[in-house]
Amino acid sequence: MADAVIVVALLLTAGAATAAVATRDPARQALVLSLLGLFLGVVFTVLQAPDVGLSQLAVGSALTPLLIMLSVRKVRRRGKEGGK
Repeated sequence: MADAVIVVALLLTAGAATAAVATRDPARQALVLSLLGLFLGVVFTVLQAPDVGLSQLAVGSALTPLLIMLSVRKVRRRGKEGGK
């Protein structure tokens, strides 16, 4: 049973990583990256590393996508202001 959970978690992680690479829009990439961080946190937790899993949840699924979204927003705003 535990092996099946590990396999499912790894497949979800591989799918999310592939989706993150295949997505072209940076805002959507940040959202997919958030899912990837969530799935990686699950993988670490299933593999009995809960401290690493919690760190991954905080950084990989919350902070990094948030910083990317803020950066994309700022770049898009500067692009609109500079085009006038």
